[in-house]
Parts: sequence; C-alpha cells; structure tokens
Amino acid sequence: MRRPLLLPLLMLLLLASPLALARAAERSVPATEPAAGAPDRIELWPQGQVPGETGPASVPNVIERSTDPALPDRYIDNLSAPYLVVYRPARPNGSALLVVPGGGYQRIVLDKEGTALVPAFVEQGGVTLFVLRYRLPAGRSDRQAALADAQRAMRVIRADAARWQIGPQRIGVMGFSAGGHLAARLSNGFDAPVYPHRDAIDALSARPDVALLIYPVIDMGSHAHTGSRSRLLGPHPDSTLQQQFSMQEHVRADTPPTFLVHAQDDTVVSVHNSLVYYHALLRAGVATEMHLFPQGGHGFGVRIPPGLTVAQWPELALRWIPSRHTEPARHE
Repeated sequence: MRRPLLLPLLMLLLLASPLALARAAERSVPATEPAAGAPDRIELWPQGQVPGETGPASVPNVIERSTDPALPDRYIDNLSAPYLVVYRPARPNGSALLVVPGGGYQRIVLDKEGTALVPAFVEQGGVTLFVLRYRLPAGRSDRQAALADAQRAMRVIRADAARWQIGPQRIGVMGFSAGGHLAARLSNGFDAPVYPHRDAIDALSARPDVALLIYPVIDMGSHAHTGSRSRLLGPHPDSTLQQQFSMQEHVRADTPPTFLVHAQDDTVVSVHNSLVYYHALLRAGVATEMHLFPQGGHGFGVRIPPGLTVAQWPELALRWIPSRHTEPARHE
C-alpha cells in the first residue's frame, strides 16, 4: 500500500543530492554579456562569414555557477559567432593582451580568467584587455576553428590599434589552462593557413609580441589533460595526432617571448606541461621566464587565498611585459 510513496521519496532524495543542488545553483544569465553592437564588444568576422559555419548563428549559453554576487563565475558555450569583450584602462600604457580563458575545450570561463583580471591588469597596470569568446571543438570536425578565431582576433586588434590607443607592436596573448594551449598554438602557428582570408585585416600579422601562459595545457601525450585532449582530438588519438597538437613540438625561433606560471601541486594540468615547453623554448633560443610556485593548485587565476606566494604572478607579469616590448618586433 505504501509503494506509491517510493517514487516521490526517491525524487526528493535525488533533488537533495550534491550534484542536483550544484546544478540547481547554475542559472542562465545571458544579459550579462555585452549585446551585439555595444562599444565594448567586437565581432570577429563579418556577419555570415565565420569560416566553417553555415546557417544562422547559435544562441550561446551563459551560465552562472556562483551564488556569491561579489565573486561571479560564469561560463559560455554553444558559440558559433566568436567575439571579443574589451576592458579599457583610464590611462592606457600602450600595451594590450588578447586573453584566452580556459575551460578544458568544453566551455569558456568568463570571470575567473576574464573580468577578475581587470583590477590588476587594466586599472593598475594600464593594459587594454581583449577577452576572447572562441569556438569550441565539441561537435566539430574542424579542430582549427579555435586557432582561426585566435588568429583573427589578433589581426582585428592590430588593425584598430590606434582607436584603442595601443601600439601595434605591443599586443600579446595571455592564455589560461586549455586557453593556454590555444595561446601556445597561436604563438607557434600564427601564420598557419587555417582559414581563407576574408578582407584586408587578414593581411596583417597574427603573431603576438609576447605570450603569457598560465597553468597551460601544452602536451597531448603522457602529460596531457585528458579532458582537453579528448574534446580536441577525440577519445583515441594516435601518436601522430598527439604530436601535432603537443605544443612543445612546434616551438620555432620566432615564437614570441614567453612567460610561464604554474603551481607544482596542480593535479589537473601537470606542471610538466610548463616544464617541457620551457625546455623547448630554450632549445629554440626564445626568450622565456618561468615561475613555479609550490602551492596554488589549478585554475587560481587572480583569486588566490592569502599567504600563497603564487599571488605574486600578476605583478611579475606586469613587470615582465614592458621588458620584452623593448625587443625589435618580428612581424613576418
């Protein structure tokens, strides 16, 4: 006689589970992104001309995972029309960074590795930030879509440098986690023919003047972040494909000067990713600086618990960037 009560009871238990509660805390917040045409939003491609895309653009999902309004933690996915969001300093110092947030090639985090950078880099450092919303490989046969977006973003920024009060030879890239992999791909493949040129903008160089890689995914072999690898390369990539997308195998003499940051206790993306890339940069004669910290884990961004030495990295980066901009530009 009591059996009909079992189903409602099971449903209550399911709803009370931590996973269900976590999912319930997530909510769609599309209004938090700048609308198309807003002055702080730059569309990367002419409408209807995104390489490899057909039909109307998809409607992106913007999801908030935080319940604390003071610490937003949004991510975006389902994006087929990539764009940049610009953060401008009151007193620009003439330099800019294309910011490539991470998310394991599954999503793109918008705050921990985006808006949270503004106080240190924009307001205090005077750097203009262009945060990239790029296409993800999920459901795509084209593994180069994200690189095409990164190349185009660098060219779009460079084409309008005067408007943003930045030097066209002072534009770097800063990538986090899987975004660090994409930033490294751009550093080593800035001239790779991954999309058909659309307009005069595409005649400009996509080479970053500097690269900052923060707990980056680099290797697709024994040190790989398995989630990033499987989403980009598929569940069972062969050794040739792994090597093709392992960035330490593609460093070249004109790879831009590179700044690396990693925590030794990172259990998500092994510190060996930064180590193998550092050694590859040295072998190629590329100027590089690496900072390894004992604690910090993964995904710390700039929201770092008090007392950890890894909190120094933004200040170190802001000191390093101008030191590299004194070198002659290489825009082949």
